[in-house]
Amino acid sequence: MGNLFGRKKQSRVTEQDKAILQLKQQRDKLRQYQKRIAQQLERERALARQLLRDGRKERAKLLLKKKRYQEQLLDRTENQISSLEAMVQSIEFTQIEMKVMEGLQFGNECLNKMHQVMSIEEVERILDETQEAVEYQRQIDELLAGSFTQEDEDAILEELSAITQEQIELPEVPSEPLPEKIPENAPVKARPRQAELVAAS
Repeated sequence: MGNLFGRKKQSRVTEQDKAILQLKQQRDKLRQYQKRIAQQLERERALARQLLRDGRKERAKLLLKKKRYQEQLLDRTENQISSLEAMVQSIEFTQIEMKVMEGLQFGNECLNKMHQVMSIEEVERILDETQEAVEYQRQIDELLAGSFTQEDEDAILEELSAITQEQIELPEVPSEPLPEKIPENAPVKARPRQAELVAAS
């Protein structure tokens, strides 16, 4: 019982997944750093303006040098982010390629197993047996066809004709003459049934 509950589930997270996660986390940290530096640059630029208004030119110049250095850091950070994203994309694409290769390998193994079951010799043997069976049946049909006499053939045709007549039942032809066609412009006479209904009411 202890084994059932104590057994660890095998993790589906691969080393490549862990590497991708770490790279993305590092990229996100660099983006946060970038955002922080950009905000700081805006503050320092505003402060440099204020220092110039106050007449503290040297202090403003020093602040702008610091700002320039941070802008260079910002550029380097952007390059690092691009490198991290390129690395993530490369790993993800390699994972897809590996899955494709696994699929191809599995498909190849399946084909090989099927080829072992159905070898060329086996297919040729089955086709030969089928051809022999068809030929044998043809010979039987010829023997049966040749064993009937002319009387048998006539009896078969007569029975076929009788069955055909049974299936086609035509309606009887009426013995009374057909009614004459009433011209379309002639007035319509009251129908007998309607006259009876009027009389009854």
